[in-house]
Amino acid sequence: MTTRKSQQGRRRLPHLQSQLNNINDDEFDTNSIDDIELEHTNDDDDTCDKDTNLQRKRKKTSNVRRHFEELPKGIDGRKRAKCNYCKSEYIHDSKFGTGNLQRHTASCLKRKHHDISQLFLSRDSGSISFGSSKFDLERFRELLTEAIVMHDLPFNFVDYKGIKRLFIYLNKDVQLVTRNTAKADIITRYKKEKEIVKSLLDDAPGRISFTSNLWTSLTTDGYMCLTCHFIDNNWTLQKRVLSYTFMPPPHSGLALSTKIHNLLCEWGLEGRVFSITLDNAYTNDLSVDTLRDELNLKDLLVCKGDHFHMRCFAHILNLIVQEGMKGVDPSIVKIRESVKYVKGSQARKRSFLNVLAWYRVGIKN
Repeated sequence: MTTRKSQQGRRRLPHLQSQLNNINDDEFDTNSIDDIELEHTNDDDDTCDKDTNLQRKRKKTSNVRRHFEELPKGIDGRKRAKCNYCKSEYIHDSKFGTGNLQRHTASCLKRKHHDISQLFLSRDSGSISFGSSKFDLERFRELLTEAIVMHDLPFNFVDYKGIKRLFIYLNKDVQLVTRNTAKADIITRYKKEKEIVKSLLDDAPGRISFTSNLWTSLTTDGYMCLTCHFIDNNWTLQKRVLSYTFMPPPHSGLALSTKIHNLLCEWGLEGRVFSITLDNAYTNDLSVDTLRDELNLKDLLVCKGDHFHMRCFAHILNLIVQEGMKGVDPSIVKIRESVKYVKGSQARKRSFLNVLAWYRVGIKN
């Protein structure tokens, strides 16, 4: 049976081909064929001739087309499409695809979104508004810089695999940064904030007082911090850290005065100094005397610097308390050693708690 049907099909094939060849182009019904559109093409002009070849063209199936209105060809002979929401026009040609249309659809602000994830709360008005959540790379890097500074994170924080996966999950278009880029962004942010502080100091009407301190880190590196205190135009006391810098040895009076003077010149405040507050270390007395003489050479201090050096009251109070505690130091040392012994192991802690429970110490009835 199969052989007989195949033979009949071969006999009918030439007859069908002859019928197709006799069909006139004007009598061809394009509506009877699904998903196929026939057009006439000519290399010289757009005139339609019966001798032109019929070419097959794919059906336009992209979903992005429903957001646009196709426009006729312009003067340049290129097709264009107009957005149904914002009425923006874009070049629309089949050989270039629909990538530009898709990008505009994703970022069009006048497009109505029916997805609740596209709703966002406006910080300024406090109301819910519609819009597209377009990713801003510059804002992302600003927030990343603030997070590193705020939480004292290392620069290689951005190189953690888990952090990279998190960023990519939140937005696939995110441009990952390296630790060198994060360092450069922080330096740029520092320069920007420094200009803001300079502008604030320039607007201050009066003179400026300073405090400074010097200490050694766990790695035996010396650091100096210089802070300014001033009253702004609204009569509000302001405080800003001007410098937190490495202080190499020697920490002599001359070295400290040179360092402070260089910082004042860097900020342009050497002519607006009122006073400086330091602790009672001997090297600080030498540094203040040297700095006072240097500023008096240019007549930059009030009353020739009679009120230039202020003693740190907190440091003086600390010295008084330290001296008064010397009488009870032996008892304090014994208490500290007892606490260290109890906390030395879990077994000692358990035994200590059992004794407290036995004598009902610290237990409320």
